[in-house]
Amino acid sequence: MPEQAPINAGILLVNLGTPDDPSPAAVRQFLKEMLSDPRIVELPKLLWWPILHGIVLRTRPKKSAEAYEKVWTPDGSPQLVIARRLVEKLRRAELTVELGMTYRRPSIPEGLNALLKAGVKQVIVLPLYPQYSGATTGAVFDQVSAWARPRRWIPELRFISDYHALPAYIEALRQSVLEHWQTHERPEHLLMSFHGLPKRNCERGDPYRTQCEETARRLAQSLDLATEQWTLSFQSRFGAQKWLQPYTEETLKSLARKGMKRAGVICPGFSLDCLETLEEIAIRGAETFRESGGETLDYIPALNDTNRHVEYLTKVIGQQACSA
Repeated sequence: MPEQAPINAGILLVNLGTPDDPSPAAVRQFLKEMLSDPRIVELPKLLWWPILHGIVLRTRPKKSAEAYEKVWTPDGSPQLVIARRLVEKLRRAELTVELGMTYRRPSIPEGLNALLKAGVKQVIVLPLYPQYSGATTGAVFDQVSAWARPRRWIPELRFISDYHALPAYIEALRQSVLEHWQTHERPEHLLMSFHGLPKRNCERGDPYRTQCEETARRLAQSLDLATEQWTLSFQSRFGAQKWLQPYTEETLKSLARKGMKRAGVICPGFSLDCLETLEEIAIRGAETFRESGGETLDYIPALNDTNRHVEYLTKVIGQQACSA
């Protein structure tokens, strides 16, 4: 059993967030909050805000709402439903855990306040982003800092910035792939699709691409895949600027046009299934692959609230708490 955090340590588990419901109005509110964050769009406000309010928030919510409708569950947004189940499983491992979302609710301040109310003296902030990016993990740090700034007493804060190469994380991914292959036909090729990022972000020092490449390389090695048996790509482009390449959509087209009939895809940058994995990859990605000549695109689910996910998160948390 992995080491566990002491009783007086609390864990804030953080993910991106989700609209309150799949309506255009709720999606617009979510997008407004997220796209107003300078960590997400690194443009001067005088330049970006007219575009955001004059174009993006007038056109994008309806299209995004239609996408959310395809994956919404009776219990709500997949990301939030899965996150809550994960929190409950971590609590069963005798950890004091609260959930916080960078955008919408439950918010990061709400989660931190709940931990203090529970009497914790140390808070371990764990963003569910294996690879560090200023647009994700950095945005979490900003909100934690903003919460702490006006407080008279601040608990000890420990911040886990990434775990992209942690052996337990790679092993959890490996097991999820092998388990999927046991119940599905093994594909001819494995695509590892990570969320995209503007290319200039990495040129300015963001380590995201390097960490994605290391995760992909370690996972391929753990699966004994030859170079020609796997590919890394980046998805979820937004705007006109250049993003990290190769693009997932173009890679799927290329694989199919080369005559590949069955491919598998895993998204190692997503700890929880969400719109970007369930709709963009499992639905639209599969359509793109078929339309380009392929037959089957097998999506391998995120680690979600599986026992292996709980085990390695518990290990990461225990190491942080015990090193205090």
